[in-house]
Amino acid sequence: MNKGSLLINKLIEQFASLPGIGWKTAQRLSYYILKLDEGRVKEFANILIEAKQKIKNCENCYNLTEEKYCKICLDESRDRKIVCLVEMPKDIISFEKTGEYKGVYHALHGLISPMDGIGPDKLYIKGLLKRIQTQGIEEVIMATNPTVEGEATAIYLSRLIKPMGIKTTRIAYGIPVGGELEYTDDLTLYKALENRNEI
Repeated sequence: MNKGSLLINKLIEQFASLPGIGWKTAQRLSYYILKLDEGRVKEFANILIEAKQKIKNCENCYNLTEEKYCKICLDESRDRKIVCLVEMPKDIISFEKTGEYKGVYHALHGLISPMDGIGPDKLYIKGLLKRIQTQGIEEVIMATNPTVEGEATAIYLSRLIKPMGIKTTRIAYGIPVGGELEYTDDLTLYKALENRNEI
């Protein structure tokens, strides 16, 4: 902890409270902000406030947007029969970067985790079921993370969706391109074998 200014310590604590930011990174960010001229700091602060006030959930897929519907939902070229189900809106960015996926998305905003007090009622599952009933969806791709919570959520949702006559699939897991078998963990190797394809 900084022995100097209490205000600097408060600033560092604010940065350190962000996910993935350790104490040293928080210090570096704090001192960087303090070096900026006041105009740049005000601009940064205003963008934070504006983003918090204006960005909301898309009323269809729960992606983040400034409008009623996100750009992906409004894009007429997307295949609306295929929905890729993700944990958080940030996961949509990862899929979009590939440039390969042409369907639409649905963001749950979390995973089922009883230990953390997160049940199905705290996720955007009702919105997904409503879309299936009204939008002619034919396939839901479960793209939750390969964690205990991610698997449990995918299984729970597939049990809800399959009886509706909807195809449910799971993204494959395996060895990353350029990865070496020697450094691959057991679960990843197992999943790579389980999800093998004919060549």
